Amino acid sequence: MNTKTPSKLEKILAAGHLGVTSECGPPRGSDPQAVIDKANLIKNHVDAINVTDNQTSVTRMSSLAACIHLKLMGVEPILQMVTRDRNRIAMQSDILGAASFDIFNMLCLSGDHQSFGDNPKGQNVHDLDSMQLVQTVRLMRDEGKFLGGADIARPPRMFVGAAANPFADPFEIRVPRLAKKIACGAEFIQTQCIYNLPKFEEWMKRIRDRGLHEKVYIMAGVTPLKSAAMAKFMKNRVPGMDVPDDVVKRMAGVPKEQQPEEGINICVESIERLKSVEGVKGFHIMAIEWEEKVPGIVERAGLYPRPKID
Repeated sequence: MNTKTPSKLEKILAAGHLGVTSECGPPRGSDPQAVIDKANLIKNHVDAINVTDNQTSVTRMSSLAACIHLKLMGVEPILQMVTRDRNRIAMQSDILGAASFDIFNMLCLSGDHQSFGDNPKGQNVHDLDSMQLVQTVRLMRDEGKFLGGADIARPPRMFVGAAANPFADPFEIRVPRLAKKIACGAEFIQTQCIYNLPKFEEWMKRIRDRGLHEKVYIMAGVTPLKSAAMAKFMKNRVPGMDVPDDVVKRMAGVPKEQQPEEGINICVESIERLKSVEGVKGFHIMAIEWEEKVPGIVERAGLYPRPKID
């Protein structure tokens, strides 16, 4: 069975280039132009574009539908799928649907709790967890089998990813948890956005101590801050986020109209520093509803032009 994926992102990482991904949040409506416009802003500066799956538990256009719109534009999508909303039947069905459109990348996630969103009474499903979803995609791809044991006609050929948060408590279990995801079959990792660089570097050291950096492609997540208020909100209100006081002070130390540019400066400086960290194989730039800034960040960080891979 041919289990090699045609993923351009995988080929770029395998060739030793620093990969670059970004993301598009689908709209709260059915007009595809919203997705298309976002993708057009960033498509020439990234290798692939994540499409989020009802992020923050707010109902949006489905990730699969938005990925299809990107695919039709000639852009490589990364399908995000959360286990919160679907049982194993629906998830396997959606994986086949994505494969029918030759979508070659997938990120497996648990999803934010529904209490964060606009449907707090919605029921969690979590028939599988994110690690079991990774295992499911690998079973479907590598063995050509459904979870029930039946054969798949034309199995999916996806480069399988997972997320990691180096900053959640307790810190001591962060690397063992990553090891479990790798053991389940994760081939690339996109991290939570990084502001506490020393703590991230310590996480990477522990990864190298276990040799995990040789088993998976780790893409460091970065998010440019728009304002001091955003920095304070992320520090105090977003679970699992680690925004050091000096970052908040730096953002607050410039006039309000200059804060967006200062946030971009911090983002570019972070990428430059993290480029030298052994085991970091790329960057995932999450410019939340600020996609127009991604090209400048990629260029200033020395990650442009993107390599061409046949």
